[in-house]
Amino acid sequence: MNSREAIVLPGAAYGPSAPLLMYPSSAAQARGATIRPVHWNDPARMSTLQPDERGPWVEPQVPTPTEGADTVLIGKSLGTFAASVAADRNLPAVWLTPVLTSDWVVSALKRSTAPFLLIGGTADELWDSTLARELTQYVLEVEDADHGIYVPGPLAGAAAVLGQVVTAVEQFLDDVVWR
Repeated sequence: MNSREAIVLPGAAYGPSAPLLMYPSSAAQARGATIRPVHWNDPARMSTLQPDERGPWVEPQVPTPTEGADTVLIGKSLGTFAASVAADRNLPAVWLTPVLTSDWVVSALKRSTAPFLLIGGTADELWDSTLARELTQYVLEVEDADHGIYVPGPLAGAAAVLGQVVTAVEQFLDDVVWR
């Protein structure tokens, strides 16, 4: 069996060790993957990026997969601008709260030949339910969840949603990526 790895791409204000990325990373690690977290170069620059600058800024920061490894990308929000890298390198991916309002992200997802899982919430203005289902058969949509995958009410609800996310990621890794 080839080695496995997960390259973890954070959001703008959501690092690779935050729960929404940590738990999917742990799912990959439990399946024998080496975790390769990315930390953005010049984080202060992120706040000044125009929408059309995000993809070109993110793309060169995505590390090259380890030769011979079965690699999956796991990205949150800003990290989903690496969908172009996934498409170019034929890598499967888990995209958490993808920026489906970006032509850069959507065009990359449309040309991707490797499978990918999209996870988003109906209260997230960057999520598009119809488009998500047109792009892939692998979708977890959380009713009333915002861009952080938080739902209204007590925090226990957000924790329960995190459980749904992890279950969807585990099933995707087991049934699609690393069968």
